[in-house]
Amino acid sequence: MLILLPPSEGKAAARSGHPLDPGRLCHPHLNPARERVLGALTALCSAADPEPARAALGLGPTQVDEVRRNARLRHAPALPAARLYTGVLYDALDLASLPAPARRLATRWILVFSGLWGVLRLTDRVPPYRCPVGAALPGVGGLGPYWRGVLSADSFTGSGPILDLRSGAYGAMWAPSGALAAQTVTVRVLQERIVDGVSRRTVVSHFNKATKGRIVRDLALAGARPRRAADVATALRDLKYPVDEHEPVAGRPRQLDVVVAEV
Repeated sequence: MLILLPPSEGKAAARSGHPLDPGRLCHPHLNPARERVLGALTALCSAADPEPARAALGLGPTQVDEVRRNARLRHAPALPAARLYTGVLYDALDLASLPAPARRLATRWILVFSGLWGVLRLTDRVPPYRCPVGAALPGVGGLGPYWRGVLSADSFTGSGPILDLRSGAYGAMWAPSGALAAQTVTVRVLQERIVDGVSRRTVVSHFNKATKGRIVRDLALAGARPRRAADVATALRDLKYPVDEHEPVAGRPRQLDVVVAEV
């Protein structure tokens, strides 16, 4: 199984350690594309006036330090992606507390999408950065369309299912098609509540991330090994997640709704 995750805005600090070594990142065929984005980002953030960089990256007036940090990316200490991302999804996944067998399984499964790096494995070492996929960089343009033109199915093929837990912006970096779409499962998290005696379901936002983190954690703890896309729903039900399956549509990923009462 392959699990596709978004990055997180929150990132741990790296106070010491070796700097980035692009040659050691996964999918080395992406390195020319990574270098182009990295060069554009560091050049933009190295300018004397930080305002254009701040605006391009969607940063607030008090976040100029993020611009300065980006300017030093080539020489800043790097740390594994498993420790780098600290947002809601990754807090719920809590990789560090997993028993070793479950942690190895999650590490083998997970591929993180990034506006700066394209994709990363959890073992890839990169410095803390700020580069959302919604940004547009000089000479590169919008990062979503940029990576959509670079990433290919070669990075995501395998014998098992693909569990796609990315948010919309990162999902737009690459979309499965054809036979690969039939291997792919997407998950929507719904909250079910009783309102005036009627059961209602609504899409959750912030806690959507926490639920997805718990899903990955529970699958790893259970040692789940679904062989086909259709087996993913069974694996989640075995873990006591209420799951509704949508009717499969040819050429598109399967969609599952995970229904939660509390978020």
